[in-house]
Amino acid sequence: MNAAPLPPLPRSYDDERTLLVKVFGKDRPGITAGLFSTLGDFGVDVIDIEQMVTRGRITLCALVATPAGGPGAEGALRSTVHRWAEELKLQAEIISGTGDNRPRREGRSHVTVLGHPLTATAVAALTGRITEAGGNIDRVFRLAKYPVTAVELAVSGVATEELRVVLALEAAAQQVDIAVVRAGLERRAKRLVVMDVDSTLIQDEVIELFAAHAGCEQEVAEVTAAAMRGELDFAESLHARVALLAGLDAAVTEKVRAEVRFTPGARTLVRTLRRLGFQVAIVSGGFTQVTDHLVEQLGLDFAAANTLEVVDGKFTGRVIGEIVDRAGKARWLERFAEQAKVPLEQTVAIGDGANDLDMLNAAGLGVAFNAKPVVREAADTAVNVPFLDTVLYLLGITREEVEAADELDGTPTDE
Repeated sequence: MNAAPLPPLPRSYDDERTLLVKVFGKDRPGITAGLFSTLGDFGVDVIDIEQMVTRGRITLCALVATPAGGPGAEGALRSTVHRWAEELKLQAEIISGTGDNRPRREGRSHVTVLGHPLTATAVAALTGRITEAGGNIDRVFRLAKYPVTAVELAVSGVATEELRVVLALEAAAQQVDIAVVRAGLERRAKRLVVMDVDSTLIQDEVIELFAAHAGCEQEVAEVTAAAMRGELDFAESLHARVALLAGLDAAVTEKVRAEVRFTPGARTLVRTLRRLGFQVAIVSGGFTQVTDHLVEQLGLDFAAANTLEVVDGKFTGRVIGEIVDRAGKARWLERFAEQAKVPLEQTVAIGDGANDLDMLNAAGLGVAFNAKPVVREAADTAVNVPFLDTVLYLLGITREEVEAADELDGTPTDE
């Protein structure tokens, strides 16, 4: 049997005359279908389409080949499109020219900007920096309007690493958050997210909750703060703090679990990631007495934390097993990735303290969440708003996608 003939290669319009048809006005159902039905009567090929709706106003652009039949056919197309637009109380503009869109330049990046609020001054400063660096903004669209304004820019013409440095400095000056990642399939290939727990997934420091019941909260809080700033060795500080809990009744664990407060957006983040096929893990310098409960509440895939030793119903002031410290968190990230069968470059790590640095640096994308200065400076990107689900926007996931998924299964978006 003879093989079926191969389809013809796509036609190139680089050197041919084309028409840019622009329609704008009050949005309503059927405009897009109506325009292309009108163009279809002239048998033209569609080369490109762009459509945007802002505050109920539509801007629809279609780049098409000129119709066969010469100037007479083109004139008929123009008058027909204008007549159709007038009937719908729309405005139409048709611009003749040559060729397709110019190809995007080398050095392609996705730039995500988060503002609370996002000011025109900040946008002007950031886009100006892109131009100064030799970049071109090829496309802009909004990812979210709540709980922050998040927009994404597709930029070409400048290396991702160079652009990241330039924009990080400007973002700090403008008090907005920014993430610059290389464009390509690897961004959508992220499949494992590993989070710190204390002051990241939850608002609390778990050891301080235990310490409050032991009457030594202030002493523990001071050591915790110094460790998170990187001023103390974490393992040493952990042993010092845990020793203060010696003799505390282990039954207090149930009270501590009830006192834990999720960071705003935490449930939305985890729920959305799992719906999209991500695996989600937590790794904590805190304690399994609490993290095991978080795993059950959120349906997490993996977890690692320290374990408080209990003898005769009392905490002994010691931890047992492998210590989860700065280096330990990076080791657990690697173990989780191996168990999930996900390469490290396809992982995301989120944390706030100095003991998260090795983990953030080992992951494909390290996100500093409301972090200490030393962590913000070392991470790939930083988020400084108090909403954990804003991390979704760094992955190119829109707020509308989150809300649509919630509506499908009747789950209210939290916070």
